[in-house]
Parts: sequence; structure tokens; C-alpha cells
Amino acid sequence: MNITFLGATKTVTGSNFLVEGAGKKFLVDCGLFQGQATVEMENEEDFQFDVNDIDFMLLTHAHIDHSGRIPKLYKDGYRGRIYATKATCDLCAIMLPDSGHIQEMEADWKNRKKLRKGEKTIEPIYDVATALMSLELFNPVNYDQLIEIDDDIHVRFNDAGHMLGSAIIEIWIRENGVNKKIVFTGDLGNNDIPLLSEPTMIEDADYLVMESTYGDRHHMRNDDKAELFVDIVSETIRNGGTVVIPSFAVGRTQEILYELNNLKEQKHDTDFLRKYEILMHTPVYVDSPLAISATEVFKENMELFDEDTQRLIQSGDNPLEFPGLRFTRTAQESKELNEDDEASIIISASGMCEVGRIKHHLKHNIWNPKNTILFVGYQAPGTLGRKIVDGAKTVKIFGEEISVNARIEYIEGYSGHADQEGLLNFIYSFAKKPEHIFLVHGEPEGQKVLKQKIAETTEIPVTIPSFGEKYDLSETIKMVDKIENNNSQKYVKLQVLDRLETLKEELQDMEQMVKEDLQTADTNDAEIIRLNNRIKDLEQQIVRIVEGY
Repeated sequence: MNITFLGATKTVTGSNFLVEGAGKKFLVDCGLFQGQATVEMENEEDFQFDVNDIDFMLLTHAHIDHSGRIPKLYKDGYRGRIYATKATCDLCAIMLPDSGHIQEMEADWKNRKKLRKGEKTIEPIYDVATALMSLELFNPVNYDQLIEIDDDIHVRFNDAGHMLGSAIIEIWIRENGVNKKIVFTGDLGNNDIPLLSEPTMIEDADYLVMESTYGDRHHMRNDDKAELFVDIVSETIRNGGTVVIPSFAVGRTQEILYELNNLKEQKHDTDFLRKYEILMHTPVYVDSPLAISATEVFKENMELFDEDTQRLIQSGDNPLEFPGLRFTRTAQESKELNEDDEASIIISASGMCEVGRIKHHLKHNIWNPKNTILFVGYQAPGTLGRKIVDGAKTVKIFGEEISVNARIEYIEGYSGHADQEGLLNFIYSFAKKPEHIFLVHGEPEGQKVLKQKIAETTEIPVTIPSFGEKYDLSETIKMVDKIENNNSQKYVKLQVLDRLETLKEELQDMEQMVKEDLQTADTNDAEIIRLNNRIKDLEQQIVRIVEGY
């Protein structure tokens, strides 16, 4: 049995694994790469396998970094089955066409620039029509249902507690008379995510492929998180500002709605109730057509909610509805939100601020010190959201440089991913521990920390695979092949452009700091002369680079 790692390797995006065993080849996940331009270029490349050789596919959940290249798979000729939970199938039915629309828009934007330069135009990675046709391949399954692919391969989906329909997948493979079991966690959820049940604990595995997004961090406790949320929102509203929440349309948006509905149960002291009243008299807008559609899917799959939520529903309290909640479906309604001076809460996609209506809301709100931009989900390196969270003084939105004057907050406890403690507890829960663990879907530093923790507490061997590495899962785990990436030169060119953009931002920051220093009365002549000489040296270095180029 072999496994080749073709995505989510030392990064948190593009989940894609090729498994070979018992005479079959199959995929686990087929996600889009998201984030920096150098990463997103992977989406345009050919698959590192022959699509016609793939017998079937298993999908852990609907998030685009796990499902987003399925239409491309279809476009390239794949017609095999895709097994996923019913809720995952329902969500993909809205998310993949939405992704196709984004691919079309991005290709159109790039082509307008290419036409002006006289360059050849490009096609989108896939379009809406292809995404819709790819849905024909989906086969819905239930949690705990044992699926017989053939006599030698059996599969079971277990609740991963990460988002509606997310799954930990157990795979039994009998090869040459020997039975082996490999477990893919997909994305593991927190034990206290609103609406969802806790991740299923798995009894045994020979090999474990596990996510590691928060391998070096611990989340805030849920009760602290709720109080902090109310404090941030109420302070902003009281000051006449707007709270903009960049949120993943599927999962995070619905959890925030649940939290807003459920806050009244958290505390009963006078100060909290005063803040809560401010919040409850503030309009809350969900401004994302995808989030609105996803919320309807959540309502149609309420049987998957945890026991507390089920009791809430039975009492007649719908956790996804409350006074003041409004949905904006049209572009015109979205624009009107930024023309209204009324204090409000705007929840809008995308969660990393890369595409969608959120960019318009940031453009109209991030410059104003009265407002708050509240992040509630992971921000991948290279994304606009990550730049804002990391403290950028200015950001470029739709080609315009905008000052970041709004209050920037990040409540990490809303993450849908297990933290280091949750990941370790998942490993500890195995009655029969895995013989080997592969860490995927994480940033390198966090993975190294988690690997060391696992080694210290369990002594289980851990591998952090790189892109294209193929491992033989025999008694001695070893890498037997590696697919070389032929696009390194193209990536270096993009990195040069990224560095130039970063240099430009740093020069702007330096300009602002120098102006502030020069305006300070106690800056002496010697300091000014030294500063002038340093800037002159930097200017000469830039000139030499330009002349040498």
C-alpha cells in the first residue's frame, strides 16, 4: 500500500492524497490551493496522476481547500464515484458552483489585463456549468455506515466535529492476505464548537494522516470567547461604529449566529446584560449569498447538531434565528450597508478577505477608527486577512491604498480546528495506537512543535511529508519516490514580485515613521544627518539593482 502527498503538505491548503492498495487507486480530497499567488498557481497545473486511473474518491468535507478541484477533476475526464456524507454533498451543491463563478470572474479580470497588453487569454480553471455537472458523481453516505468498495476495501465515515458533515475516514485495505487500516482525520474540530458534536474517537489504526493547523497553539476557552465577543462588539456599537466580521460562509457564519442567539444564557450579571442589550438592539447582517444558502442547508440537517442544540430546537428556539438578524441577498442590498451610518454588525465572506463582498466592506470601514474588524477564523499566509491581523498599516483593496485605522481583533477560539491539546488527545484516545503518523494541513513551525510533542508523549514515529512524496506503507515506512515540481522558476518570478510588493509597503511604513521623527522637537542635527546618509545608501542600492537588471 502506498500514499502520495499531493497537497496540504507543510501548508494548510490544497488537500489531496493518492492512495494505492489492493489493486485500486483512489483519492482522499481534491482541494483548491488558496493564499499566495505562488501557491494558487498549483490550481492551474495538471494533476500529478492520470485521472483515468482513479477508481473512486473519498471526500472528508465540503470546504473548498478540500473539495474545490473536484470540478477540475471532472473537466479532465474523471467519472468515478465520490463518497461523502449527505450534508457534505448538500453543501458542495452550493459551494462548488459558487467556486466556479469565482474562477470565471478571476479569469475575466486577468483576461482584460492580458487583452490590453496584447497577450493570449486564459480559460478559468473550471466554470459554473462544469461544477454543476461534477455533482452527478457524488454518492451520499451516513456516519457509521460501513461501505464496501469491493471485497478488499472497506470505508467508514465518522463525525469529525469540524463543520456540518465533516468526516474522519477509516479505510480498511486487505492486500496479499494482510489487513491494514489507514485513518484520515480531514480537519478535526474543537470539542466545544457550537452546533456540532465532538470529534469521534477512533479505536485503532495502523497509519494516521492527521491535520496539524494549530499544532503549536491552544485555543481560548469558550466562555472567555463569548465574553470577549460581547465586549468588543458592544464597545464598538456604543462608539457609533460598525463591526465587520470576515467569516467563512460555511461553518463559521452559522456558529456566530448560534453564539449571538445563545449569549443570553451565558451570564446574568448587570454589566453583561447591559452589553448584551446593546448587541440585541443592533442589526446583524449576513451579507453573503453563499452563507445564506449554507444556513438553509444547516437548517435542513439539524439532526446532525449536538445534543444541547437539539434540546434548544425542541424547545422552539431556532439557534440560527433571532430578532435583528437580516439577510442581504442582492448586490444592491450589500452596497446599501456601506451607505448607512447606523451602527451594525456585518458578517460577510470570504473569511480570509480574498474574494467576495467582504472586500467592499473593508474598503468602506477599515479606514475609520470608530469601526472594528473582527477576525474569527484562521488566516493563511499571503492573504489580505493575514496581512491585517499581522498589523499592516495600509492595505491595497481594489487597487487603492487604504489606511488601517479601525480596531483589529482576532478571537482565535472560534476556529473550527482542534488546537494542540485536542490533536494530542485524539492520538491518546486510540486503544491501539497508530504505528506511524503523517502530519499534513499545517504550517512548518507548528508541525515541528506538534511532532516533538507526539514523540515526547507517545514515541510514535512521525513524518512531515513534502509535496509529491510517495511512501510505502509496509512494515518499514519509507519514501519510495518523489514527484519533482517543474514550476520552480515560475514560482521564483512570482516571489520576486511578492518581495517587491512587500518592499513597497515597508518603504511606506518607513516614510511615515521618518515623518513622525522629523516632526519631533528633540530630534538633533546629528541624528538627521545619519538618517539622511542611510536613506542615500538605500537609494544607491536600489539604483544599482535597477541598473544591473
